[in-house]
Amino acid sequence: MLNDFPWLQPVWDNLKTSLDADRIPGALLLQSERGLAVDKLVEYFSHALLCQNYSSEPCGFCHSCQLTKSHSHPDLHWVKPEKEGKSITVDQIRACNRLAQESSQLNGYRVFIVDPADAMNESASNALLKTLEEPGQKCLFLLVTHNQDRLLPTIQSRCQHWVVTSPSREQAIAWLSDKGASSVPEYALKLNMGSPINTLEALQSGELDEYQTFERCFIETLTLPTSDILKCASLMAKSPDKALDWAWYLLTDAQKAQFGVTETDQLPGAGQFKPDSYNGLYVASQKLLELKAQVQHFPGLNLELLSMNWLIESREALCS
Repeated sequence: MLNDFPWLQPVWDNLKTSLDADRIPGALLLQSERGLAVDKLVEYFSHALLCQNYSSEPCGFCHSCQLTKSHSHPDLHWVKPEKEGKSITVDQIRACNRLAQESSQLNGYRVFIVDPADAMNESASNALLKTLEEPGQKCLFLLVTHNQDRLLPTIQSRCQHWVVTSPSREQAIAWLSDKGASSVPEYALKLNMGSPINTLEALQSGELDEYQTFERCFIETLTLPTSDILKCASLMAKSPDKALDWAWYLLTDAQKAQFGVTETDQLPGAGQFKPDSYNGLYVASQKLLELKAQVQHFPGLNLELLSMNWLIESREALCS
């Protein structure tokens, strides 16, 4: 299962050592960027832990392995938001806490996977903290997060930490080549936070062409005083999460280009801004951070209107 994702191997090797030595903590915190198939690692580790043949690799044949394959193991519990974008509630955590104090139904471990752990609201976090302070025997809470800063420091301090890092550029390019994507521009990985999985999906879905369209419109909007701001704002509102990140990468690369810095994964439009426009690019990037924070903390805002305001201010900074 894990052979297809070589960047997971270092963390798995360490987890395997813990399994071999039967040294399993009461709580594990697994941190990674998005798009690294960490769910595969979580599944494999939990299946190995629950396997009745007491091996560091799941045998795939015992009763426990059969139950995990069919997603019906009574001692394996996944805790996720009940609806996308919602919080993990205190009632969900309290239900886990009650189960954590009971005996295993198959005389093995009880495993509770909280994914994403940073989706717990404050009450849920406090309820989990009480259990982590006094964990039951043969009970593991496995917390998965892409945003560790949103977890209570007290919860983090009670977990053993593991970090899945993005593959190197060479490893990612090799993985993409194995999947049939042999000519991938290196900036495609940057646009996808170093995730080869998301990069492959972007190539297959035409998202890279979508970026190139955005880049042309974005540069034109910021450098030509008579350009159509509404057109660019509409593109940003169409794909808000991607467009804000794309704009950030382009502005940071453009600032580097102002000082003659070139990188192999530099975005193609980075050098198209006027010379001596570093100050304007810096102002635009700082205001973009403010816009990203607004969107993150206040979902439901009119992004097209906010983008128009930001584009107007940024163009003034660049064209003045």
